[in-house]
Amino acid sequence: MLRALTPDGSFLFITRIARMFGYGFLSLVLVLYLEQVGLNQFQIGLLLTLTLIGDTIISLWITTNADRFGRRRMLILGAFLMVFAGILFATTRNFLFLLIAATIGVISPSGYEVGPFLSIEQAALSQIVSDEKRTHLFAWYNLVGSFATALGALGGGGLVQALQDSGVSALGSYRTIVIGYAIIGVLLGVLFTRLSPAVEVRAGGDSSHFTSDFKTRFGLHRSRGVVLKLSALFSIDAFAGGFVLQSLLAYWFHVRFNVQPAILGSIFFGANILAGFSALTAAWVASRIGLIRTMVFTHIPSNILLMLVPLMPNLPLTIAVLLLRFSISQMDVPTRQSYTMAVVAPDERSAAAGITGIARTTGASLSPVITGPLLANAALMNVPFFLSGGLKIIYDLILYRSFKAIKPPEEE
Repeated sequence: MLRALTPDGSFLFITRIARMFGYGFLSLVLVLYLEQVGLNQFQIGLLLTLTLIGDTIISLWITTNADRFGRRRMLILGAFLMVFAGILFATTRNFLFLLIAATIGVISPSGYEVGPFLSIEQAALSQIVSDEKRTHLFAWYNLVGSFATALGALGGGGLVQALQDSGVSALGSYRTIVIGYAIIGVLLGVLFTRLSPAVEVRAGGDSSHFTSDFKTRFGLHRSRGVVLKLSALFSIDAFAGGFVLQSLLAYWFHVRFNVQPAILGSIFFGANILAGFSALTAAWVASRIGLIRTMVFTHIPSNILLMLVPLMPNLPLTIAVLLLRFSISQMDVPTRQSYTMAVVAPDERSAAAGITGIARTTGASLSPVITGPLLANAALMNVPFFLSGGLKIIYDLILYRSFKAIKPPEEE
């Protein structure tokens, strides 16, 4: 599969790796850094919420216009916003300026995808493979992303520990990570300039007779109903996931078990490696039971394990259950992405991926502001795990009932 990629496909895999390394690199220490610059738990939760809301607004405009104005151009714009956020976060302690950077720029507090990149890259990749191979391609795409996030978390934790051991202050060591994130944004911008016109939407699509105002504004036509239903459900899933963002999980481990940055990096290195393999396994499972069944039947056990994490009596058992959860937690990701690309027209793909992705970001943006006060209270710090797991199971059941009859082309 990877050897068969076009040069543009290879570049999109490279940008995925660089970006996810940066997200993992930063997310491990982001909350710790904000605490060091003087923010309290409520301010941190608010900042994370506004980070995701800002990503949502920016991404909505970029992704719904990418097929008209140029996918490469919009990817470069996203890289610029990533650099902007990293530089402002690294150079100020002013809460107002941090809010501006969080709202306008591209910052990932979760270690997972934010911004317009994923949606546009998915649309471009869907053009270079057949329907039958699309899920496998997305599985590899998610695998390399998870590995890159894992290496980023390991590298970020190790670098912070090394800097602190050499006498650098905690704040200085965390700021080094933020600066590194901005540098990765510059690298992304350079890589996106190498993409060819082949990544752009192909002329002669089947939407010529759809000229509605909705299409003009949001890039959708015949698939509008399906996309809006999926978006509503994905927002519920993401809202639930926002209670246990990777940066908040790292903070929870630090508070409950006094885990140091290097150990945190190792934990999330292992978690993301397992998540990557779970994404690759998803393509094999989906080829046998279908995309929707794979999404639901692997997600429910994952969320039961998530609710068991805070019930473990010691650190080794807590880590073991978390890693077991990550070993199946990402099987719904490539299947969800592939399903969305399969049930919309080719010239709706950037918009569909963007709108569903933005729905997820919107959902995820609302929960950190709730999680912040919960983590500040020792009696309530485990509640986010139960809220997250319970809501995710509700999402799974509604998704299966709503979409089990709508088949992608390769399953018809």
